[in-house]
Amino acid sequence: MQAFYADNFVLPLPPGHRFPMGKYKLLRDRVISELPHVQMAQAPAASDGELALVHTPAYIEAITHGSLPPAAQREIGFPWSPGMAERARRSAGATVAAARVALGLGTGMRPQGVAANMAGGTHHAYAHKGSGFCVFNDSAVTARLMQAEWGRRHRPDRKPLQVAVIDLDVHQGNGTAHIFANDPSVFTLSLHGQKNFPFRKEASDLDVELPDGCTDAPYLQALEQALDELDRRFDPSLVVFLAGADPFEGDRLGRLALSFDGLQARDRRVFDWAWQRRIPLTFSMAGGYGVNIDETVQVQMNTYRVALEYWAKWNP
Repeated sequence: MQAFYADNFVLPLPPGHRFPMGKYKLLRDRVISELPHVQMAQAPAASDGELALVHTPAYIEAITHGSLPPAAQREIGFPWSPGMAERARRSAGATVAAARVALGLGTGMRPQGVAANMAGGTHHAYAHKGSGFCVFNDSAVTARLMQAEWGRRHRPDRKPLQVAVIDLDVHQGNGTAHIFANDPSVFTLSLHGQKNFPFRKEASDLDVELPDGCTDAPYLQALEQALDELDRRFDPSLVVFLAGADPFEGDRLGRLALSFDGLQARDRRVFDWAWQRRIPLTFSMAGGYGVNIDETVQVQMNTYRVALEYWAKWNP
């Protein structure tokens, strides 16, 4: 299974910053050590043209050249630096590259069915601004670019590529919802904490709000109902899955109470839903802010173990 990383592009943060930047390298090290069937590749940088399928030229320019106003930097939560700009491009490029692998859209490639971004899930980024530790919206850029590449490969009269974004980060995917608000070719599903960030939410195609302290059983029931409704309303040819670790009971910012087993069952249900319909799936790690960073990494490792099961089904 192919996975794309960008943790070698360092985003310098001030001492005491609450974003756990070290989790990405810890995850990659564990995957290399424990899951030899995952092949690592450095993420490519998304180009200006690729980003411009979603983001405004002025915003891309401001991120690239460091002209982002201080207030906009505070909304993102990261100070601007060349490393911040490069890492943001690589994070978007990783999901794009993974989707190409899953769909088989490269020269001489066959669909692999499942591929991964070892970071990503930057769903709070809007077309014109970033927010909540999110600079460029990798899921949105990927959906738009895969639709364009799919359209070039297939006849113009073919149905456009339909993309389902299944966002299971604990925070609502407000940026993604806003970007695709009037686009019937992309279905946005967000299962998130009702009282958690962002406090002003957007309207996804399907929002499922969960109470503080939600545990495994009600969460999984809500997910099952959401997938059933997605199935009734939409017929995707690609799934973009945000496998957030932050619904975990030990997460500092999550406010939910899912166990390791509950989150692994969540992942298995999403992968199984896509596999049953033979829909290629790309996944990203999204949020994870464990009091113990090793627990966040363990949640993500469990996601990779499940993903490998379904990659093997696609590639017997």
